[in-house]
Formats: sequence, C-alpha cells, structure tokens
Amino acid sequence: MSVFKDKVVWITGASSGIGEALVHAFAKQGARIIISARREEVLRKIAASTGLGERDILVLPFDLNDTSMASGLAASAMNHFGRIDVLVNNGGLSQRSEVLETEEVLERQLMEVNYFAQVSLTKAVLPYMIRQKTGQIVVVSSIAGKFGFFLRSTYSAAKHALHGYFESLRLETEQKGIKVLLVCPGKIKTNVSLNAIAAGGKAHGQMDASHIHAMSAEDCAEKILLGIKKEKEEIFIGGKEILMVYIRRFLPALFAKILRKQSPY
Repeated sequence: MSVFKDKVVWITGASSGIGEALVHAFAKQGARIIISARREEVLRKIAASTGLGERDILVLPFDLNDTSMASGLAASAMNHFGRIDVLVNNGGLSQRSEVLETEEVLERQLMEVNYFAQVSLTKAVLPYMIRQKTGQIVVVSSIAGKFGFFLRSTYSAAKHALHGYFESLRLETEQKGIKVLLVCPGKIKTNVSLNAIAAGGKAHGQMDASHIHAMSAEDCAEKILLGIKKEKEEIFIGGKEILMVYIRRFLPALFAKILRKQSPY
C-alpha cells in the first residue's frame, strides 16, 4: 500500500507544469488532494481528469499575489478533509529581466509570489499540523536558490530567502512532528520561461532553449514524491546543471568561470 494512501495533500501552482504533474502523481498513489492556482476553470478540468470524486479532491483557487486569503483557505481545507498531511508550496513566477530594467513594483511582485505567499500559507496550515503532531511542508525552490544567475536577480533572491526561512522553520518544528523538504529543480520542461515576468511587466513569452529538451514535469514530480516518502530535507532535480551546485561548493573558481559562459536562456 502506498504511504500516500488517504493522505491529504495540498498543492499550489496546480494548474500547469510541475504542480499539475504532482496532482496526477499523488492521485495515482491514492491521496486526497487540494489543488490551488488562480484559474478555477483550469483547476476544475484537472480535478475531473484525475478521476477522483468530490470527496477526494477539493478545488481552492488561490492568487499568490493576495496572501490575505491564506487563513480562510486553510480553514476551508480543514472543514472539507479534517486534516492536512502534506503542503506542497509549488506556485511561483520566474523572471527574465536585468536589474536596471526591473521596476520596484515588479521586484515586490516577485517577492510576494515566490516568498511571502509560501510563508503565509505555511503559517496558516502549520497550527493544524502541530495539533495533529504530524505533517510535511514541501517547498519548491530552485537551483537559483543556491546561486544567482543572469536575468533572475529578484527571483533568485526570493528563492534564497525560502531556504533561510524554511531551514529555520525545520529546526523549530521538527520536535513537533513536522518535516520540511526543500526541492531545488534545475531545468524542467514546463511553461515557466513562457510565463516569466520581463521588463515592463510583460510575459517573457518564449520557451528558453535550455528547457526544450529538459526533464519532463512528470519525471520531476515522481522524484519529489520519492523525496517526500524518504523524508529528505533537500533534493536537487534536473540534468547536468545540477552539478553546478557541487562545483560551486568544492571548486568555486571553476564554478565562476563556467557560470559566466552560460546563456541566460
């Protein structure tokens, strides 16, 4: 029997990419699922495609720009299922703009969506998990949370912030039965670059070349489930770009040379 059988799993950013793949992966494992993103009509189509009935899947639209919704949504989830076993903070917004062309309003939006929304939803769910004396918080960060890169200054800053915050949270709550997993994907074949915010607030609108032949969202989702199952604290998922994390740690001078030769896209 799957360890996720009848577990209640809440996934944000569930309308596409890694989030959508996670919905189907957990559904196959017999989990009961809460799915959140901005587009309710898309969420309902995804919910229907899982084959789960209303008892086992709940659609809770959530705009990550509006963190005031977090407490109310957590209460709705508890009213429906009576517990929350796993929270997957997956929703986010990438960036493709240089520092000097990124207006402060866009920087604040990137921090709101990629950092504050994850914090707010976690703080809304955490008291219920502590009451249960068990729970897992999963945070989908990025290898950009380990080092900065071209055109991703504020995005990278937000991901770095997630590591500081959730590593601290892990220490504070592990004696209360709470596990925290930080997931660092590299290049995954999703629409993340298409939807990334560019100068002037426009969508980047094109698939980065490095994403076209990257790992599928489905394979990424399976690796995330394995990390949760094994109660890992941090995992890296992707192709050869993941090696950069280790090169930076052990060969920093070589890392600096390689990084400067990379294409921003």
